[in-house]
Amino acid sequence: MPKLDLSRIEARGGSGYPGRLAAAMAGRTGQRLGDAGGLTQFGANLIHLAPGAMSSLRHYHMEQDEFVMVTAGVCTLIDDQGAHEMLPGDCAAFPAGDANGHHLVNRSDAPAAFLVVGTRTETDTAFYSDMDMKVTVTGRTFDFTRKDGSPLTADQTGENS
Repeated sequence: MPKLDLSRIEARGGSGYPGRLAAAMAGRTGQRLGDAGGLTQFGANLIHLAPGAMSSLRHYHMEQDEFVMVTAGVCTLIDDQGAHEMLPGDCAAFPAGDANGHHLVNRSDAPAAFLVVGTRTETDTAFYSDMDMKVTVTGRTFDFTRKDGSPLTADQTGENS
């Protein structure tokens, strides 16, 4: 089993969210550990959160399982049941199809990190709990729409405002 050298795996920032929604991901970077190790059946990513940063907009997946484990610092898991402080070693699981919108936020003044492992499927649909948005994924194409499939408007994405 080859050991991965984390110092040699690029930490990427940015987001695929449309318009100004992408700015909400400032302070978040990820290292694609599964890709670096040649994995194809599931993804494994180490996510780094600067103070005040969040992992994603609150969401849930219809076709993909997600598992997270805090590896450094303090993260706050926010889901439909509220806010839950998570310390290194604390874990959470989100089965595909469970409509429990979730994300992790770094509410501390120090960096934090967590490992996220998830199913890789050719397609997926995810819904965003705090807004009228869904994403339909086919391969590496992400199509963001309203939950009913109609187009997003500029006021939803912050474009041209």
